Amino acid sequence: MNAVAAFSLWAQRNRWIWAAIGVLLLWLVLSIVTNRFSLSSLSGIVLSASFLTIVGIGQMFVVTTGRGNIDLSVASVITLSAFVALLTIKGQDANLAIGVAAAILLGLAVGALNSLLVVGLGIPAIIATLATGYVLATATLLSNRAISGFTVSPALKYLASGRISGVPIMAVIAILGVAATSFVLRYTVFGQLLSAVGQNRTAARLAAIKTGPVIASAFIISSVLASLNGLLLGAYIGGAFLEMGQPYLLQSIAAVVLGGTLIFGGSATAVGTLFASILLILIVTTMQIVGLPPGAQDIVQGIVVIFVLALAGRQAMTRRAPVEPTSGDSDVAVPAGDRPA
Repeated sequence: MNAVAAFSLWAQRNRWIWAAIGVLLLWLVLSIVTNRFSLSSLSGIVLSASFLTIVGIGQMFVVTTGRGNIDLSVASVITLSAFVALLTIKGQDANLAIGVAAAILLGLAVGALNSLLVVGLGIPAIIATLATGYVLATATLLSNRAISGFTVSPALKYLASGRISGVPIMAVIAILGVAATSFVLRYTVFGQLLSAVGQNRTAARLAAIKTGPVIASAFIISSVLASLNGLLLGAYIGGAFLEMGQPYLLQSIAAVVLGGTLIFGGSATAVGTLFASILLILIVTTMQIVGLPPGAQDIVQGIVVIFVLALAGRQAMTRRAPVEPTSGDSDVAVPAGDRPA
């Protein structure tokens, strides 16, 4: 086997490598063109990507359940969580525990609602989570009226924007989250159940797997992570505003698929989600350097998302040979007999 064939086989087992290569190439191009990119500017990009990574990990769990499941309520959860944090913490570190608890409870409630709609009532995930997002948008408007000012807890502000030896604390949190997620996907029973449900739900039921709780858990994880992200994002920007979570809707989906998670479910990679998040932030940075207006930036991001989803769908439909992940990759192992065609 020659080097090209060996790398191709290895890349099939470690799909995150393409996002990593994209980060490296785009970083080199920006460094050459602008002559101003450095490790400090890269740390700023990684800091921004850390927020996207947290949301992306939650979205990844939902996508892995298969059947085109996507959580469209994450944007509204992020925004509402930021407002709830302002109302509960009130800029005081003494209230920080209350704010964190409120964010977690919000995520649990939204995740439970999405689970009820999708698992209990059988409503398609896209429609159910979109409807949930509209309900949360109304709650956000009411919360906006109740806020008299913007004050952020100093401790939470440091956690969201501080650095340790030049390394953003949020980047450390995101990396630890990726590591923990990789462990869960690869070495725990829940990770294997998630994989089995995403690959073939009927076969999973025949294997006596309770698919409902597994799918419900994925939606709850997504909502809780989105809510905690809103808490941190609000502290990072110093407040909250309507639609602040909107950019994370398409970007979280793109980060998941671009990172190597199969759009039809059954196999996920948290490492890929991290690299894809950095790549997407680099793309946005490039558009800002070029001077594209915000509307044009949205168009470009939309085109990127469509292209990635189309490519992922085509790859999933034409994929034939089963591939087992190697050590160090966060892919969920896919049994040969249950792979989608």
